[in-house]
Amino acid sequence: MGSITPTTLEPTTDSLDALTYELDRAHVFHSWSAQAALHPLTVAGASGCEVWDHSGKRYLDFSSQLINTNIGHTHPKVTAAIQKQAAVLPTIAPAHANLARGTAAKLILQAANRLHASENEQRGSDGVLPLVFFTNGGADANENAIRMARLTTGSDTILSAYRSYHGATGSAIVATGDFRRVENQYARGHVHFFGPYPYRSEFWSTSPEEETTRALHHLRRVIECEGGAGAIAAVLLETIPGTAGVIVPPAGWLAGVRELCDEFDILLICDEVMAGFGRTGDWFAWQNPTINPQAVRPDLICFAKGVNGGYVPAGGVILSRRVSKTFDERFYPGGLTYSGHPLAMAAIVATLEAYKEESILEHAAEIGKDILGPGLQKLGEKHALIGEVRGMGVFWALDLVVNQSTKTPVAPAVVVRLKNECLKRGLLVFVVENRLHVTPPCIVTRDEVERALAIYDEALSVVGADL
Repeated sequence: MGSITPTTLEPTTDSLDALTYELDRAHVFHSWSAQAALHPLTVAGASGCEVWDHSGKRYLDFSSQLINTNIGHTHPKVTAAIQKQAAVLPTIAPAHANLARGTAAKLILQAANRLHASENEQRGSDGVLPLVFFTNGGADANENAIRMARLTTGSDTILSAYRSYHGATGSAIVATGDFRRVENQYARGHVHFFGPYPYRSEFWSTSPEEETTRALHHLRRVIECEGGAGAIAAVLLETIPGTAGVIVPPAGWLAGVRELCDEFDILLICDEVMAGFGRTGDWFAWQNPTINPQAVRPDLICFAKGVNGGYVPAGGVILSRRVSKTFDERFYPGGLTYSGHPLAMAAIVATLEAYKEESILEHAAEIGKDILGPGLQKLGEKHALIGEVRGMGVFWALDLVVNQSTKTPVAPAVVVRLKNECLKRGLLVFVVENRLHVTPPCIVTRDEVERALAIYDEALSVVGADL
């Protein structure tokens, strides 16, 4: 077939799909991919929890794309806010004040400080969260949090977990623990440790409590061996490691890390890029009582993705007073041309308002507790391919194994086949290594969950029968 250009085909539905595909394969370089093997799905439009191609074939989106369309596709309140802002002030330099950015920051801080009753406390007390620095996404949020931590403490080393993903930019990818950092080791001062993972324990633990105790002892020893107080700037954690497998930490983990950070005068950075804004049924995972019953506070919080559903690129860092006061009189050596971009800010404001007006966080918590979680657990009981089901809210993963006793992960080809079987049945899924991540938008309906569970069941049966 010859090359297709916009002038060689009439705009029929089939030709538009072909044109979209051909243009992509001819001109687009994709991330995290070997280019020659790619066969991208063409997407013409989307609404709610569905996307479709130019021919009208619809797919239920249980990937939330890159786990960011928390509010669903083309939410009318958010798209209208972007259009309205574009007609008034489509862009402005970050040095200027604009209403959309100030309002977005206020709403984000209200969510971050929801456990603090007093507005005066929010504004003035050390330990609470008074300011937001806006970025273009999660990776540069983590980059700036690392920079802020180093400048605040005067120390250099950043500790992060092996089972983590923090972004693809210079320091963020080296802070990342998975294999992708290996070919990107250009940043200095990064050390990794093992966090708690009861299903695949590095510590021979037999209970979540034992896993927490041993993981905290391991972290203490890493801190001590890396120089302790005066040498380490921050511990950087995904509150719930997402890409690494939706590893919900045992209840005592975050409080234990906070205690270690306080003991050694180390800052605690919580990466909430994936777990924040509805995924767990709360504004932030660190606020969820299942994860953090003591409600201990981070010093810095990184966010992106669900803050505006990914409609316009946006992220940011929430600063505690301890960090922000460092720069009251001191120059902050960091910035971005599109920091606080008005279109992104308008999308944030509309998204956060919609979360409240439509009780979306409560809905995500309820759907996970009543329908999605129990449905996935039933699949785990039925299919030997599933070693563990874990998650909360609309943030779940199935750990796929060859044998439930040995917990040997399935080969990547098995996961690819499972993904394709789901796609054939009209379901978009998110897969990583041996895991199937179940991450629909926070607005997903009960009927849509039931449809997806039926497709998972069929696909697992087909793939499992050949193993």
